[in-house]
Amino acid sequence: MTGKERVFTTLSGLPTDRLPWVPFTGVHAGKLVGYDAIKVSTEVDALVEAALEVNKLYQPDGQPVMFDLQVEAEVLGCELLWSDDSPPTVKTHPLAETTDIPKKIPTADEGRIKTHLDAIRKLKPLIGDTTALYGVCCGPFTLASHLRGTEIFMDMMLEPEYVHALLDYSTRVIKAVSTYLIEAGIDIVAVVDPLISQISPAHFGEFMHVPFSDLFDHIRADGAKSSFFVCGNATMNIEPMCKTKPDSMSVDENVSLKDAKAITDRYGVTIGGNIPLTSVMLFGNQQDNMKVVVDLIDSLSPGRLIISPGCDMPYDIPFENAIAIEHAVHETESARSMVSNYTKEEVAFTGVLPDYEHLDAPLVEVFTLDSTTCAACTYMLAAATEAVGVMKEHVDLVEYKYTTQQNIARCRAIGVKKLPSIYINGQLEFSSIIPSREELISKIKKVL
Repeated sequence: MTGKERVFTTLSGLPTDRLPWVPFTGVHAGKLVGYDAIKVSTEVDALVEAALEVNKLYQPDGQPVMFDLQVEAEVLGCELLWSDDSPPTVKTHPLAETTDIPKKIPTADEGRIKTHLDAIRKLKPLIGDTTALYGVCCGPFTLASHLRGTEIFMDMMLEPEYVHALLDYSTRVIKAVSTYLIEAGIDIVAVVDPLISQISPAHFGEFMHVPFSDLFDHIRADGAKSSFFVCGNATMNIEPMCKTKPDSMSVDENVSLKDAKAITDRYGVTIGGNIPLTSVMLFGNQQDNMKVVVDLIDSLSPGRLIISPGCDMPYDIPFENAIAIEHAVHETESARSMVSNYTKEEVAFTGVLPDYEHLDAPLVEVFTLDSTTCAACTYMLAAATEAVGVMKEHVDLVEYKYTTQQNIARCRAIGVKKLPSIYINGQLEFSSIIPSREELISKIKKVL
């Protein structure tokens, strides 16, 4: 089997010669050829060169061409904040002060949509016969949040009709973009919507079922496969997501893949994931990465499984770790032998935890994967910043990104289970649910 055949056979629920491996390389691809994130996000030839290096070095069965959830938002008027080692993030929200519904539908030749499509057209004849090409687009809810900002979470309670209208608009935008991707040569449209993990199943049913069902029907009618990609602790929304009928689903390390797969198998949905990005891929060694993959495979029922990182790979992941993962996926017995007696050593926490019982002011701690790269983390931190900013009383606010070994160790010391989360005076208050400003202010006032 070619890698592409392996992916498509898995999506059909049929047995394959070995498990498929799909690395979500994103701007990390630029690292392999010496380009920074900005260059590989804005220049077609750099993007193509980086994707070809991923294909040669990591031997993927499928791979994305570009992994950037801000492409559509930028075209629709959001200003972006750029970084050399991560995708851009949304800086401004055009609908923050208005409830108008835009009418603009982006065209295929606008902004970095054109960059993405041109790269696909160049890559298709080079690797498209043997590798399944994934076209990443922003999901309707996250796109609506990019346009509206954190106010959308209050809107869901106070202005539901407005939210329905805004989601209808953002879905029409993504339907158009998905058609452009498919016409350019994409095999699988990955609808990436991190903020789905931040809402309840009730809100999913009320607001998200129709837009996502409509979108996946549209992709299917255009002749492509689909993937519902969600970051964060989406555990409670796995079944609602399945009911929108995507061909596949991808989740990160916040979700038990074993538990999720028991649900997706019932619905005939292929699941992918969920190798930890930082604690294993970024800071681990080759044995750590092989062991995680072997243990993951051994814990799961066979069939309808794609092994992938939990989300877009950090820029600085050592290339040898991704190579080790590919070996463990494609040569599992060999890897199992290599790590049979291996135990990972955890880095000890060497800092000092706050004296939560004797603080001078309320302390709000936001634990994130990385607020500059994870949309759910971005909006969790923004909610906390807005709440603290409008309070008359002094409140201390700090973010701990899961991108350093000591912050990973701090999470273990405090007992943080899911990201993103908000703790107030050392007590968990919000886990993978973005609070409204009023909800968070109320929690802070309780400790004043």
